[in-house]
Amino acid sequence: MADLRVNIGALSLKNPVMTASGTFGYGLEFQDFIPLDGLGGIIVKGTTLKPREGNDYPRMAETAGGMLNCVGLQNKGVDYFCSHIYPQIKDIDTNMIVNVSGSSPEDYAECAARIDALEKIPAIELNISCPNVKDGGMAFGVTCSGAASVVKAVRQAYHKTLIVKLSPNVTDIAEIARAVEAEGADAVSLINTLMGMAIDIERRKTLLSINTGGLSGPAVKPVALRMVWQVAKAVRIPVVGLGGICTAKDAIEFLMAGASAIEIGTANFLDPTVTIKVRDGISQWLDDHGCQTVGEIVGCI
Repeated sequence: MADLRVNIGALSLKNPVMTASGTFGYGLEFQDFIPLDGLGGIIVKGTTLKPREGNDYPRMAETAGGMLNCVGLQNKGVDYFCSHIYPQIKDIDTNMIVNVSGSSPEDYAECAARIDALEKIPAIELNISCPNVKDGGMAFGVTCSGAASVVKAVRQAYHKTLIVKLSPNVTDIAEIARAVEAEGADAVSLINTLMGMAIDIERRKTLLSINTGGLSGPAVKPVALRMVWQVAKAVRIPVVGLGGICTAKDAIEFLMAGASAIEIGTANFLDPTVTIKVRDGISQWLDDHGCQTVGEIVGCI
């Protein structure tokens, strides 16, 4: 059998399949469906320095080939995570990774510092698609300076593997990737959701409470694949690919485009066992094509 092990900086994964933040809870919600230790990593839901209520309902809507959401990072804050959630997940035999969000570089850094103290959390994923409250609400991740400011602050406070999740709502994602690499990111993950909208023509209202939301699912895959390919050629650090992955074939496309590992998100809502199916499908494909390791196909196109 092919060796499925991959590395993201200093982080060792038993296979390249991880879960995308916000689609897999804290992992515990899926333990009746799959062996959690069979995954390369689990990226838990977004965590912020202070508790957040999230946006008003409705905040999810189906659309052609995917879904829209504007959940708004609802969570009970990093202190609650450390005291209540961490004890429940720390002994799961895989890489438990926390997705960190904030409204200022200082917020991000303080949240990351508290997670840094947790022995069995080996990495964080920075969500830089959050609005910068000091800059009129523009997301940090849409400018090089905004993205760099967050990564620089967090890098000073956080000493383990730092993955930066990039926004696709930009003109040149490779430029943003190079900016976060320069400030000390160990890896980048992409893509976060694309901004979208849906309208109820009978009610003459948008389907989401705040009008717009993030589009995910199969509809975004071609865009995500193109951006992963661009970024993988632009940076020297590892790339984690996500966006519309539903099958092993999808995952292999991302690996061939240059991703060292992948995340599965929206597909978890359709099939709670999809991650294991994708893992096994990758393994079978590698065996069928005479590949000894995952690395043989990473960036092969």
